[in-house]
Amino acid sequence: MSEQAYNAIPLTQYQVLTPAEMKKRTDDFFALMKKRRSVRAFSDQPVDRNIIEKCLLTAGRAPSGANQQPWKFVVVSNPELKRTIRLAAEEEEREFYAGGASEEWLDALKPLATDAEKPFLEHAPYLIVIFSENYGIDEQGNKIKHYYVRDSVGIATGMLITAIHNAGLVSLTHTPSPMRFLNQILDRPKNETPTMILVVGYPEEGVTVPDIEKKSLDQIALFKD
Repeated sequence: MSEQAYNAIPLTQYQVLTPAEMKKRTDDFFALMKKRRSVRAFSDQPVDRNIIEKCLLTAGRAPSGANQQPWKFVVVSNPELKRTIRLAAEEEEREFYAGGASEEWLDALKPLATDAEKPFLEHAPYLIVIFSENYGIDEQGNKIKHYYVRDSVGIATGMLITAIHNAGLVSLTHTPSPMRFLNQILDRPKNETPTMILVVGYPEEGVTVPDIEKKSLDQIALFKD
């Protein structure tokens, strides 16, 4: 990133809303996001690439430490590459379920009925592999320190998931452990660390999801009036 100070410009994009308008927007957006669910069975129906591009641009509007934007989104639609990722991920998953994970962790996963088989990595039209850029590299090859990388990438990822849902698609966050095989498969540099695979597409016809509830407001928030 440049060391030159940014020019200050007026905040012309801000629009003052009435309390009624704010409430309606808030209610409508909550109603939309309340329908978001993680899906593990995807249709192979194609998705317009322009939709994915605009969702990524939305994610790129996320705030980040020192505006360094330490994220990289690698979008995979090539069938052979998706299969390669699936096979590598399932190899890691088999080790995870065969003893790599603690009994406590496996018990927490039981209600979701997950296992080492990950066909969605091959069936979904898009895999978006999200990398954290741990440090930058300037034109001379020198390291550039990045700040709040995990926080910044987490915010951008949340905005991406929200944008995908808003577009009418479904997604799944998949985190095989470890994930460094993704650097090799996708030819990413060593200053990048994979954080997750976001599986994106349309749901398979007749797909079901776990009957779960989210925590109530008083369980997730405190108000200090």
